[in-house]
Amino acid sequence: MKEPYRAEWKRSLAEIPREAWDELAGPLDTPTLEWEWLHRLESSGSVCPETGWLPVHLTVWRGGQLAAAAPLYVKGHSEGEFVWDYAWAEVAARFHLRYYPKLVGLSPATPVPGYRFLVAPGEEEERLTAFMLEAIEAFRAANNLSGVSFLYVDPAWQAKIEAHGFLAWRHQSFLWENEGYGSFEDYLARFDKNQRRNIRRERRAVAEQGVRLELATGDRITRSALENMVRFYESTNDQFGPWAARYLTPRFFPSLYEGYRHRILLATAFREGEEEPVGMSFLLTKGEGLYGRYWGSRERVDCLHFDACYYEPIRWAIEHGVRRFDPGIGSEHKLRRGFRAVANHSLHRFADPRLRGIMERHIGEINRQEQEQIQSLNEEVPFAQARPQPGGSSRRVQ
Repeated sequence: MKEPYRAEWKRSLAEIPREAWDELAGPLDTPTLEWEWLHRLESSGSVCPETGWLPVHLTVWRGGQLAAAAPLYVKGHSEGEFVWDYAWAEVAARFHLRYYPKLVGLSPATPVPGYRFLVAPGEEEERLTAFMLEAIEAFRAANNLSGVSFLYVDPAWQAKIEAHGFLAWRHQSFLWENEGYGSFEDYLARFDKNQRRNIRRERRAVAEQGVRLELATGDRITRSALENMVRFYESTNDQFGPWAARYLTPRFFPSLYEGYRHRILLATAFREGEEEPVGMSFLLTKGEGLYGRYWGSRERVDCLHFDACYYEPIRWAIEHGVRRFDPGIGSEHKLRRGFRAVANHSLHRFADPRLRGIMERHIGEINRQEQEQIQSLNEEVPFAQARPQPGGSSRRVQ
């Protein structure tokens, strides 16, 4: 007879054996739930009580074996979540309710879809899910938290959680999908004539300014390169003043060198004859996925942002069999580079019945309007009417 499940709450990833955690997280598509990524966010001081993040990770054990886990945080604010739930906080205030603190499941400061409970192979996922949600609700009630939210969730996991009374809130993201491209030229053939010309012009502009890009991953990434990324990350945030998203401390990027550089892709820009980089983009990669995260430059180079953050990563993705490239949230200029607007979801369950009732009544219309916005954005993607086939041939889109 199997031993019963036992829930234990942990105040840091360091309290959980890396090997046990990654046996659960390793098979997932996303790299942002792996132990090293989450641990380095904490150990670097980026995610800690002093910055408004209190780690309270749920682990479930069967005897001495880790059966399941969920990265969770008590939050006193909504910074670093990227779902912008301030409207719900305002509704709560009108009822004289406390919206903070709240309990949130996500990969901190990382708006990449894929959050879910981590479950060991061979375990009964449905039973474990119910057990974990009961433990989470008991924790929420005991600590008088306003509710529970899971952000940027795995689409395949979403329905399992909605069945337990969570409401899905739709948000807009961007995604590039590899349609079987054999080369960068195949990708260009997907666009109308004008945009193909524009992309080629933007790529030429970088070279004509004496700048070249070098891509590196795994053991080709040096510690000094990750130290350079600190400066570029800070310089980008300096441009946005009070609207900056400066969530990572200077210790974070270099800390990834030892145990996580196999998940990193760096696109580094150099001027001819100079050893000091002029710009850099930082991406994550795992399996068939690529995820754009951070970018910066020490001087303005026309079109370098497009080349370092989109075109060179797309070229690399095609060469390495990557099927999906999430460039990160933000500007609509991604549409002109072949990224489509897509939906992602967060899941919410408020404790107060009034706040929960308001969300239940209005979330359908909110989601409908968001979907209309997604469809409207996709009308702006400058694709040709003929869909290219590998090798350069094409067929008409019906």
